[in-house]
Amino acid sequence: MSHSRASEDEVDRLVAAWRQERPDLDVSPLEVLSRVSRLSRHLDRARRAAFTEHDLESWEFDVLTALRRSGKPYELSPGALLRATLVTSGTMTNRIDRLAASGLVTRHPDPEDRRGVLVRLTALGLERVDAAFVGLLRRERELLAGLGEREQRALAALLHTLLVPFDASDGGAH
Repeated sequence: MSHSRASEDEVDRLVAAWRQERPDLDVSPLEVLSRVSRLSRHLDRARRAAFTEHDLESWEFDVLTALRRSGKPYELSPGALLRATLVTSGTMTNRIDRLAASGLVTRHPDPEDRRGVLVRLTALGLERVDAAFVGLLRRERELLAGLGEREQRALAALLHTLLVPFDASDGGAH
């Protein structure tokens, strides 16, 4: 890819250095994946900022959004939360305990299973997760501001194509 010197980024410099040092290697994957990696770091920072602004940790946001996406009455079994967040049973129990202590969720008996429990968002949890989600989307829009709508759709389609085989091979676990 040809860039003017003024629009060179760190990846351009990295690729040029590798091409100089190892002309025998095709380093073109770095042009895509090093940028994806760098973008991922920017996204992580934006996510942390959005969550911190609303007094949430990343793991709290993950659990609360799983409940929020489930629709009214915003409740799931601990097992469903495990599947949605990909953590161990012990970790999920600890997370539910901490969220309940913070007043963001409640536990109540599952009417379908006498031994079962359901975890439900409280009004505070709903308010907090909705506000954090709005903040996250604002920050994500800022990250994408250099692309037009058509370019964003094209990038989304390309990334989808790239990720589908990985999601299919691991059952979407990552």
